[in-house]
Amino acid sequence: MKGLHFAGAFLLWGLAMAAPAAADEIEDTLNAALEAYKAGDVDTAKEETDYAATLLAQQKAAGLEAFLPEPLEGWTRAEASSNAGAAGMFGGGLMASADYSNGTQSVSVQLMAENQLVAAMGGMLTNPAMMAQMGKVERINRQMVVVTNDGEVQSLVDNRVLVQISGSAPAETKLDFFRAIDLKGLKDF
Repeated sequence: MKGLHFAGAFLLWGLAMAAPAAADEIEDTLNAALEAYKAGDVDTAKEETDYAATLLAQQKAAGLEAFLPEPLEGWTRAEASSNAGAAGMFGGGLMASADYSNGTQSVSVQLMAENQLVAAMGGMLTNPAMMAQMGKVERINRQMVVVTNDGEVQSLVDNRVLVQISGSAPAETKLDFFRAIDLKGLKDF
C-alpha cells in the first residue's frame, strides 16, 4: 500500500511538471523578444524588449502606489493612481498619487521615484540649510520634512522617493498624512 501511495504521488507530480506553466505577459513578451532575436529580427526583438521594460516599470509603479496612506479618520480617498514614465514633464520615472477629502478640505499625496525631479530636489531636501530656506523643517520618524512657505509638505525618503503633500488642508493635517506613510517600507521599495 505504501509503495502504491508513493507511485501515485510520483505520477501526479510528473503530470503536474508536464503541464505547461502559465506564463505572464512579461515572460511572454521577453520570450517573443528572444525568439525574434534568434531569428535575426532585431527590430521586433527591440520592440518586444521595450514593451517588457514598460510592463516591468508599470508593475513597479503599482508597487509604489501601495505606500500611499490610508485616509485619516473623517477623510475619504479617491481611487489612487500610479504611472511609470507618465511623469514626462518631471523626466519620466515612477509616480503614484491619491486625493483625499473631508468634505471641506482636500489633500493630495504624490510619491515620485526614479526621475530627474527627484534627483534635482535631492540636493535641496538633503541639505538642512537649503531646507530651512524653503520653509519650516521638522523631523518625523527620523525623516527630515519641510513645510514650505506655501504650506506644502515635502520630503526625500532614502534619497530616492520624493513625497509631496499639497492641498487646502492646514499644514498639520498634511503632516498627519505624512506620518501615515509606511516610511520603513518605502525605504525598502
